[in-house]
Amino acid sequence: MVMPTGSEATCSCSHADAIPADRRITDRQAAGMADIFKALGDPTRVKIIFYLVEQELCVHDLATLIGMEQSAVSHQLRYLRDLRIVKRRKEGKTVYYSLDDEHIEQIFVQTMGHLGHLET
Repeated sequence: MVMPTGSEATCSCSHADAIPADRRITDRQAAGMADIFKALGDPTRVKIIFYLVEQELCVHDLATLIGMEQSAVSHQLRYLRDLRIVKRRKEGKTVYYSLDDEHIEQIFVQTMGHLGHLET
């Protein structure tokens, strides 16, 4: 079925005008949100975030917990850091990673809760 476009598309409800311009999502916001969900769409990154919800960890500990090489975990951490999902703190030669802020933790915990709801 082909939907009409442009001037052919009509709707009698017309609720779009009820949403003020300052309450609409921008292209930049939509792209940023898609980037966050894309980052959460990878099982390795999900495991990293899972462990960082619990505590700050170094690359070695994360690699051990996940069962991957440190270089592969470092690559994923760099990706997450670029999106400001995780942050790092250096102590001597050791670099520790933690979640960048509580928003990521909230998204993660809510999603885990939803999964638990689906399993029951």
